[in-house]
Amino acid sequence: MTAVDPALAESADTDSDTDTEPAFPGGAQTDVSREVVEVDGIPMSALVSRVHRPRAVILALHGGAAMSAYFDNPQRPRSSLLRLGAALGYTVIAMDRPGYGSSSPYAAQLESHDRRAELVYAAADRLLGSGSRGAGLFLLGHSAGCPLVIRMAAGPRGAKLLGLEIAGSGLHHHSYMLGFIDDRLRNPSPPAKLGRGLYDLLWKPPDLYPSDVVGGARFASATPDYEAAVGEEWRTDFPKLAARVSVPVHYSLGDHERVWQTGPEALAEIAALFTASPRVDVDELAESGHNLSVGLTATAYHLKILSFVEECVVARLTTPVEADPTESNP
Repeated sequence: MTAVDPALAESADTDSDTDTEPAFPGGAQTDVSREVVEVDGIPMSALVSRVHRPRAVILALHGGAAMSAYFDNPQRPRSSLLRLGAALGYTVIAMDRPGYGSSSPYAAQLESHDRRAELVYAAADRLLGSGSRGAGLFLLGHSAGCPLVIRMAAGPRGAKLLGLEIAGSGLHHHSYMLGFIDDRLRNPSPPAKLGRGLYDLLWKPPDLYPSDVVGGARFASATPDYEAAVGEEWRTDFPKLAARVSVPVHYSLGDHERVWQTGPEALAEIAALFTASPRVDVDELAESGHNLSVGLTATAYHLKILSFVEECVVARLTTPVEADPTESNP
């Protein structure tokens, strides 16, 4: 979950600064393009920021009711994962998840978990073409995008990934979320009341976000039907998939998160799920809510992730590659 009714954004009471951010120090310029590639007859759309010789490639997948624009606000380039990542030497792809963006008319064909994972991998391959991938591909998922990136990391191609970041997700719901669920069960809500409840979960306190971002109207999207089933299966699927991830993992939550449990014990429980990972880092970000990539601390959050990616790059470049015993010598 990421966005809510645009009308709620307009009515948000916040004093956050709305001025355009200054350019990167030293005049660094980054370009972001919207691109569409076709995979097995399905158009997949993405925002892409390329560099000529990247340190690595970061593939970011947004949460529910959102689109790839969640990771790029042109008016706030320092807060944009795509622009900041490119300025620091990374090619960044923010892809519209299967069933969103250009692929939304095909959502009924995308109910299979494995199909969606394969589709994202194939779309990324087509977007990158013969261009350099640097040290490799790093996956980042936010909120409802986390089940997909974890499934990708747990699958056949997962062992070759550079690493994985999951944010705004968890195993146990926060008391605010439990109250929201209980209220919906007791009193089925009309759309307006439901939207207000989601706003309270996802965008409070509003002073942690720029006023032009609160509510998510800029990147809001309809949600494909399969998303409900993914949410229902998450608590069962998460531990099983996490145990199969064999690359470094970073896990982030805002200290004002209202959907998932926060605190040292909750973070440690998530870290313990990744039993096959060589490294698991957890981080509870101060002065941050659910939507980490668009809050006032977005730059700080992205710098932390880019630092983790850089450490993964160095580890890969300095770790000797062991020969595959199944391969015969020439």
